[in-house]
Amino acid sequence: MLKSFIVRKHLFVIGFWLIFGITMWINFQADSGRYNSLIQTLAIVISSFIFTQFLTKKLLPQALKERKMKKFLLQATIMILLLSFIYSFVFAYIEVDSRTPLSPGFKSHLPILWKGFYLALPASFLINGTACGITFYQEHGKIERDHILLQQAHLENQLKLLQDQINPHLVFNILNHIHILMKTNTELASFLLLKFSDILRYQLYHCNQNQVLLKKDVEYLQNLVEVEKLRWGNELDVKATWELSTDKATIAPLLLVPFIENAFKYVCRLPGHKGYILISCKEEDNQLSFYVENSYSSITVHKSKDGAHGIGLNNVQKRLDLQYPDSYSLNVESDNHVYKISLILNLSQENDKQ
Repeated sequence: MLKSFIVRKHLFVIGFWLIFGITMWINFQADSGRYNSLIQTLAIVISSFIFTQFLTKKLLPQALKERKMKKFLLQATIMILLLSFIYSFVFAYIEVDSRTPLSPGFKSHLPILWKGFYLALPASFLINGTACGITFYQEHGKIERDHILLQQAHLENQLKLLQDQINPHLVFNILNHIHILMKTNTELASFLLLKFSDILRYQLYHCNQNQVLLKKDVEYLQNLVEVEKLRWGNELDVKATWELSTDKATIAPLLLVPFIENAFKYVCRLPGHKGYILISCKEEDNQLSFYVENSYSSITVHKSKDGAHGIGLNNVQKRLDLQYPDSYSLNVESDNHVYKISLILNLSQENDKQ
């Protein structure tokens, strides 16, 4: 692909100068013989090519790289003036009409030189301006492509970092509880281990994509909620509803995990108070409505270094800004020892990724 681009670029340059030379030769033939018109054409095409190549291949890329366009404008003006003088010398010292050759002597040519210089300015400006315009467009396109690639790489690194911050906390919590259950309830520990294997399998083999099927991510969340319910048993009242209208909706992987993690982390577990968690996940017409509510106590919040929101919710906010700009609504409320999170998210479908 790169090779074909380079070939097309060279063909375009060759074609441009070939057409330019033929046009000049045809115009010169009207007032001069074949020999003189050929010499004039070669002199103008060669000088124009040298000046424009130096201007567009050396000076312009350097100015774009150093961001010194004022300096380049001055250099371009000097190049245009020099090329105009060359044009005027070509017209003055190569016979315009073989039947009436110019008389020798520099002074006798001065009026023709100045007149030729004046007439050559627009042509010199047009040639250099066209070449610079084409090169500027190509260089600007290259800079834009490089900038987009850098932005994409930076975005992917940010998302990977934010996603990696989710996994360890969840894994350590589950493994620690399984370790405790192995001493007291091996059957329950075995069940949790199977659920944990499903959770880990999803993280390892599906979460390396930018988008995953919503139903797969919801299955992961259901396993996570089931594990947490088993961990806390009768200490918590957990109710969760899941409603999906399509199997093709997609979502960023593990985006919703911190909402559930924080609900179980900060839910009220004071003696004599049974905490509760409500989870509602509904998808309709490619719009996701996700709601989490949990009771909490000020003692539980103060014990945490991250506060009521936790680092997970900050990561979610960053991921939403990066992956769903202007496509989501996140509302967080905390009142009367009740914490509520409501997320409205516009989703894409699996076919849209192709």
